[in-house]
Amino acid sequence: MSIFVNMNLHEYQGKNLLNDFNVSIQRGYVADSPKEAVECAKKLSDETGTSIFVIKAQIHAGGRGKGGGVRIAKSLDEVEKISSEIIGMKLITPQTSKEGKLVRKVLIAEDVYYNGNSDRKEFYISVLLNRSSSKNMIVYSTEGGVDIEAVAENTPDLIFNEEIDPGTGILPFQSRKIAFNLGLTGLAFKNMIIFITNLYQAYISSDASLFEINPVLKASDDKIIAVDSKVTIDENSLFRHKEYDSMRDLHEENSTEVEARENGLNYVDLDGNVGCMVNGAGLAMATMDLIKLAGAEPANFLDVGGTADKERVEKAFRLILRDSNVKAILVNIFGGIVRCDRVAEGIVSAYKNLDDINVPIIVRLQGTNADMAKEIIDNSGLNVVSAITFDEVANKVQSAIR
Repeated sequence: MSIFVNMNLHEYQGKNLLNDFNVSIQRGYVADSPKEAVECAKKLSDETGTSIFVIKAQIHAGGRGKGGGVRIAKSLDEVEKISSEIIGMKLITPQTSKEGKLVRKVLIAEDVYYNGNSDRKEFYISVLLNRSSSKNMIVYSTEGGVDIEAVAENTPDLIFNEEIDPGTGILPFQSRKIAFNLGLTGLAFKNMIIFITNLYQAYISSDASLFEINPVLKASDDKIIAVDSKVTIDENSLFRHKEYDSMRDLHEENSTEVEARENGLNYVDLDGNVGCMVNGAGLAMATMDLIKLAGAEPANFLDVGGTADKERVEKAFRLILRDSNVKAILVNIFGGIVRCDRVAEGIVSAYKNLDDINVPIIVRLQGTNADMAKEIIDNSGLNVVSAITFDEVANKVQSAIR
């Protein structure tokens, strides 16, 4: 069973994807050095005639402008100067840790706010799955360019949504309804219908889990333009999109999750204090619920799969123990395909091979040869305790974290 994991794209990658589906975008080129940034600005000027350039740090986090990661340059000299200041900086935004994220690339984008403030408007538009209704949903607002969370909290009446049946796709009346609710008329109304239709097609065709554009700009000449883009792709669909896998930026991902993926383990880092090692995503989710019911918090989601041999168990332990917040480890394995006694042997072997296990380990092994597995654990002489029932597991987790 696979878990639902997303692969985030940088803004420039998301815009390139939108452009492939004829969604109008703020044009630009990505650079990883100040010299290359100047070349990008020259090329952009030749193509668009722009003399003002927007320099945007490329990291997987929102709120870049608040941290100084989005700036305006009015000459090539300013492009070089500002790019040199942004590339290599640790950018701190409301969506990063206090350490921030290292900026390795900048997007040199055209100025789309031409003619000053004359008759331009900013909107918020996103496409995502509504899990409650099993339908896709377009969420949109007239209040673009600001934190949509604040809009939803303070003025929820300004947030609209349109549910779309995946079987029929977006219908013409739905695109018209969105454009109408955004207060558009004339050419802008027509351009928004095209924008929405193509945006939804991009979302479906790319197997995305989210397309978020904030802001969508109605320019002074009534063009509708994606000024920003946040795109996440469902990793489970990458077998259909080999070209997207090359867009992955491992620098932006959790290093432990990257290593787990390379070793064939399904791992998601969380903020809790009890490490989990489980086989099967369904049992893993139930185990995480069990930990919460015991008054603790899961430190990770970790599915070792159906072949929980010695090597995989040891690799799983190493991943869990990297988290200094882990106060106990819960191993919950159902021996259907895999034999419980072999898993128990793997746990004991891993324990002996690892010198840094200084937390209690609770082990529940049920299924094939479960009795033999319990005997192996109980006679190991290690700081490993076995459990059979869920109640017993919960009690031992409580004792361990105390």
